[in-house]
Amino acid sequence: MSNKIIVGSEEWCALPGLGIKAVKARVDSGAKTSSLHAINISTFKREDGTWVCYEVHPLQGSRKVTLQCESKLIDRRVVKSSNGETEKRFVVREQLHLGEQSWEIELTLTNRANMGYRMLLGREAMGQKILVDPSATCCLGEMSAEQVDEFYGKLVVPSSGLKIGLLASNPDLYSNKRIMEAGQQRGHEMYFLNVKQCYMKLDASEPEVHYRGGRILNDLDAVIPRIRPSMTFYGCALTRHFESLGVMALNNSEAITQSRDKLFSLQLLQKNNLDIPTSGFANSPADTTDLIDMVGGAPLIVKLLEGTQGKGVVLAETRKAAESVINAFKSLKANLLVQEFIKEAQGKDLRCFVIDGKIVASIERTAAPGEFRANIHQGGTASIVQVTPEEKKLAIKAAKTMGLQVAGVDIIRSSKGPLLLEINSSPGLEGIEAATGIDVAASMIDSIEKKLGWKK
Repeated sequence: MSNKIIVGSEEWCALPGLGIKAVKARVDSGAKTSSLHAINISTFKREDGTWVCYEVHPLQGSRKVTLQCESKLIDRRVVKSSNGETEKRFVVREQLHLGEQSWEIELTLTNRANMGYRMLLGREAMGQKILVDPSATCCLGEMSAEQVDEFYGKLVVPSSGLKIGLLASNPDLYSNKRIMEAGQQRGHEMYFLNVKQCYMKLDASEPEVHYRGGRILNDLDAVIPRIRPSMTFYGCALTRHFESLGVMALNNSEAITQSRDKLFSLQLLQKNNLDIPTSGFANSPADTTDLIDMVGGAPLIVKLLEGTQGKGVVLAETRKAAESVINAFKSLKANLLVQEFIKEAQGKDLRCFVIDGKIVASIERTAAPGEFRANIHQGGTASIVQVTPEEKKLAIKAAKTMGLQVAGVDIIRSSKGPLLLEINSSPGLEGIEAATGIDVAASMIDSIEKKLGWKK
């Protein structure tokens, strides 16, 4: 007993064979298998068998430290995660260094970007060497940011690239942090610009964009608008002003404006012969009955035109409920769409991430139990999906119709074939990067580089 290591619910450890000098692990005796965060996993052959190469970002919430790792493959195993989903993972064996002791453990490789820790230490790896005190943390010592910097070296990327501004509201959102990191990793000067803190000078001879404190932003090479719906008018005016200065916008103001107007975007899609769910729009509550019949009756979907992330979307299961919801929204002078309910979709939809006319990643989103909206923000889950050629063509043409260089295209599978639900001009990255392991943020930066003819 005296020889056992006493650890808390989380501990700093190392995997020296992979060059991982420090990684904070979740110690979980309830989990059988240990796992390590890994992306871009592929196999290759050597004389002694099959090996896997993969990328590891050992520091939670950051990709600034990227390690290229190789391990001999010892197995492929089906693992059940804490949320009940199963996944087939590569299994490797590496030396674990914990406290003053080292021993070999098995690790499964999986994308843990959306988990609390980049490594999970399960009971098989603990063996007879560890005692867990679940009420304690870091019994073997906490590690400061300065100590971590000493291990990995403070990342200094030469800023010899482009000057890129990210127009958004919250610097702590996953998507915004990832875009900033992706640009910095490629050597660009990245600036987070709060939309509310930007203001414009309209002048025929010297037009300018200023940032709070007086800094002039005319020298930017590109901007990436990530404008929240409540800031659409001002954010698009700001993007338009940058465009007038010759600053490239990854999604221009016109494309963002029309994609944010749900009614106009559906009309554009319809005009270009793209399949959409049957929808109805009316101004007066007096037309409610005909509006319901127009989309095939109940059950049906009622959508606020200003809604986003699944908010302002209601499933009316009966005609009476539909009439009540529609009339209630109308009494508040809210603009709404009535749309047919695709029952056979069973609470699932597809999100295709389109950049420059190509699908770079796609996922299937599944609604939470008891919920009909598959949005990740509404508790939905994401998994990798293979889209059909028809779905691929639909997504690409939808983004092109909207004029969007970057788009999240939502498709639902119906008995009539794939139908377009919505085109998002500021699609989130967290769900799709976590599910697929694809560096979508880097693809966005790559798009800017190509359009501006920049080479490292």
